[in-house]
Amino acid sequence: MDNELEVVTKAKELCRYVVQATDKSPRRFRFTFVSRMQNQALDIVEYLFLANEVFVGAGARPEAHDRRLDLQHRAMTTAKLLAYVALLAREQACITPKQYEMIAELTTSCRKMTGAWVTSDRKRARVPR
Repeated sequence: MDNELEVVTKAKELCRYVVQATDKSPRRFRFTFVSRMQNQALDIVEYLFLANEVFVGAGARPEAHDRRLDLQHRAMTTAKLLAYVALLAREQACITPKQYEMIAELTTSCRKMTGAWVTSDRKRARVPR
């Protein structure tokens, strides 16, 4: 989408990559690392979509800001957890070192971009309109 948040686009890229990287993983890891990583990647996208739907403009209720911040933090925490599960998956030869590096890079990007979004929201909330 043309006017989609850059962080959402990056999270979608992460999700696509995790699904593709785990597609050929050994069967014995299907219900441990593979499903966990795929679900976490999907959760990140979901949290970011939900956060973006929360109106925090002029006249928004304080609860809305809290809800959005909670969803943003959930996305960042889930990205951190995904990176850790990917590390374990690499150590157990579920994914390759190169696949792990890419997942780690993409999760780091998602976390940093979401953090910048949080900072931007905080700055806008302090500016009188």
